[in-house]
Amino acid sequence: MNATPEVDKEPWRPAANPWLIAVTVTLAAFMEILDGTIINVALPHISGALGSSYDDATWALTSYLVANGIVLTISAWFGKLFGRKRYFMICIVMFTVCSFLCGLSTSLPMLIVFRLMQGFFGGGLQPNQQSIILDTFPPDKRGAAFGLTAIATIIGPIMGPLLGGYLVDNFSWRWIFYVNVPFGILATIGVALLVEDPPWERSARQPVDIIGIALISLGLGGLEIMCDRGEDEDWFASPFVTAMAVCGVAGMIGAIIWLRRARHPLVNLDIFKDRNFAAGTFLMGMMGAVLYASAVIVPQFAQQVLGYTATWSGLLLAPGGAVVILMIPIIGRMMGVVQVRTIIAAGFFIMGASMFISARLTPSIDFSHLVLFRIIQTASLGFLFVPISTAAYSTLPRELNADGSAIFSMARNYVGSLSISLATATIIQTQQRQQAALVGRMSPFRPEYQHYLAIAQQVARDAGMPPARATQYALYRLYRTFMTQVSILAYNEVFMLIGLLAFCIVPLCFLLSPNRDRPDSSASAIH
Repeated sequence: MNATPEVDKEPWRPAANPWLIAVTVTLAAFMEILDGTIINVALPHISGALGSSYDDATWALTSYLVANGIVLTISAWFGKLFGRKRYFMICIVMFTVCSFLCGLSTSLPMLIVFRLMQGFFGGGLQPNQQSIILDTFPPDKRGAAFGLTAIATIIGPIMGPLLGGYLVDNFSWRWIFYVNVPFGILATIGVALLVEDPPWERSARQPVDIIGIALISLGLGGLEIMCDRGEDEDWFASPFVTAMAVCGVAGMIGAIIWLRRARHPLVNLDIFKDRNFAAGTFLMGMMGAVLYASAVIVPQFAQQVLGYTATWSGLLLAPGGAVVILMIPIIGRMMGVVQVRTIIAAGFFIMGASMFISARLTPSIDFSHLVLFRIIQTASLGFLFVPISTAAYSTLPRELNADGSAIFSMARNYVGSLSISLATATIIQTQQRQQAALVGRMSPFRPEYQHYLAIAQQVARDAGMPPARATQYALYRLYRTFMTQVSILAYNEVFMLIGLLAFCIVPLCFLLSPNRDRPDSSASAIH
């Protein structure tokens, strides 16, 4: 392993209180994380207000994710070019300004442009926040600091639909953007007063790796658009989706080859020579996939199948977030007595089991049961974020923290955004397959069919409907019941697929080095 114990490096500590710095930079990152999911519940309102279709309105989400994913990867280079603190402040200020402009948008094209800019500047917030925390705290204190980061990272996607639903139902969709403004102002003032760059992160003249930027943009952008628009465009039956897939794969392969050979690469891929960082980045990507996908499909089920409002569907997620906050200090103590890779493996196992438990949805399921399912799902995340983050950076040389933070954050957010698109597409395809399988049982000659119609017709007649109207009502009720059953079967199947994925990851957790194989300085960080 190419790690260098950090105790051998010349110590540097910021002048301000480390915890004040951590809270300040995490506030900025939380603002951006929240924005990744807060718009989901508002898309129907945006499409109606701006006179566009729902399908067109989803470009407001796609444009943000594409720009965000690209900048996440190259944020370390921007930090070296401008200086990390200066670049961080540029990102906060411009993200806040773009949020305000999104709220002022009067047309969908205007909103898409400002969302693209918002994603571009927001992409630099999480990697810089993480690298600032890495340099601010010594290795043996990082576990606690990552606990604060975990709260923002896990609670953000959970709070997004809740806050978005409340603002949309009680005010206007524009407030999902305006709400960023006061937080952006506070974060800007705090960073200006508290954060300082360590000697190895001062701004320096950086060659512009145009080829690297182009290849990474082509690869990440193409794959994101393919996954996000694939279901709407009938996947590879669409020349557009096929072209995006080809561009994405070619761009990623080309970027890897170029970055390995370039004299001044945009991203230093030597970070993957560190076994713990490579394994930790993979595990964080998988955690992000489950976190973001489940944070979307649970409220989506509540709204589309059970008829919940945006606010109530968001409330389903809130208790799970509270459970994670309570679990983080407990897991921190467990890391002192149990091997970290064992804790992570247990987390993925619990996650898989929770998804199988959640695959028991019924048409009559109530709010309390949905909340319980979500609490069980979210509890597993408490075993994952802090241990994975601590393990990933435990043996990474300090000089690679910026590149590592960029790739680590990209893995979580980018894989998470892809999982949202893929999970939604899988639900739609599974519904279509289940509908095709069940439609043969909807024969008018089946006794069950006639029995249901007779009951529904009698209910309609008792309500005063004439016979012809009662028959129409009964057929409508039969169709709605059929579609509800199809949707529930689809959601249950998707939960089981996510659970199988989590179970498959459990043995991969042991790719992380055992504690006894690490240098003493690293062991103290992870144990």
